[in-house]
Amino acid sequence: MSGYYEFDPEVVREFLGKKLSSRNRKDLDDISEKTRVSLKSCRRQFDNVKHVFKTVEDMMGSLVENIRTLFLISEELAKKYAAIVFIANNRFETGKKKLHYLTFEDFAFCADQMMSHWTSRARGVKTLTSEDIDTDLDRDFLQALRDVKELSDYVEDHKSLVLRTLTGLSDRAFTDIEQNFKNISKVIVGIGSGLSHSKESRDLFLDLVEKFIEPCRQAMWTKDDVEAFLNAYLDTSHMVEHFRSNPQMAKVWDRYMVMITACIVQMYHK
Repeated sequence: MSGYYEFDPEVVREFLGKKLSSRNRKDLDDISEKTRVSLKSCRRQFDNVKHVFKTVEDMMGSLVENIRTLFLISEELAKKYAAIVFIANNRFETGKKKLHYLTFEDFAFCADQMMSHWTSRARGVKTLTSEDIDTDLDRDFLQALRDVKELSDYVEDHKSLVLRTLTGLSDRAFTDIEQNFKNISKVIVGIGSGLSHSKESRDLFLDLVEKFIEPCRQAMWTKDDVEAFLNAYLDTSHMVEHFRSNPQMAKVWDRYMVMITACIVQMYHK
């Protein structure tokens, strides 16, 4: 069955995050022309994605395992479909012009990271209710994230810790961090504390590109600079009073930062 359910990433990228409606199915001619994949194949891929989504969107249990066993496909392919279902279910914005450079693989990687860290079945969550489904973001986690904005009260302490820890950065990136740490930190904290609002969570990819990735590119940060900074930013935050005195909040912060660090690094194309 895997052969029938295989798809072209560039085709699925075109309707990723869009409603799987009859109207959008009629627009597949343009996708066929753009990707140079036959219209018949585009229709098959669209219908397969819609069928998988409708079948598993409300099922309990592991999304990947449900797809793998129901459709008799490989785990690798099931993971790709799980990413599509997860993005569609949470209605993430993927079609804006500033996101066009991102590939299906970029979004699939980030979706997998979110399922690993931001759902109720994520690491560290031990109690589940009958309402917990693998396709849903953990609402309690997102609500708890609102309190991370208090980290802004310790921005100077955090800045000193980060600058002392950072090694191997380009001169450009280090100078930018030194001069703009408060703004950079405000963006990271602001994105997290706003995720409890549905619009902000839907615009996550757009916010990461517009508010973090683009300014870093303009400041000539390398991909290694980005990864080193985000790792230092997370590691040193544990030494800040806000988290030292609140270990539960520190766990929430870790779940947030581990995911966005991995996602930003993936999305930061050279």
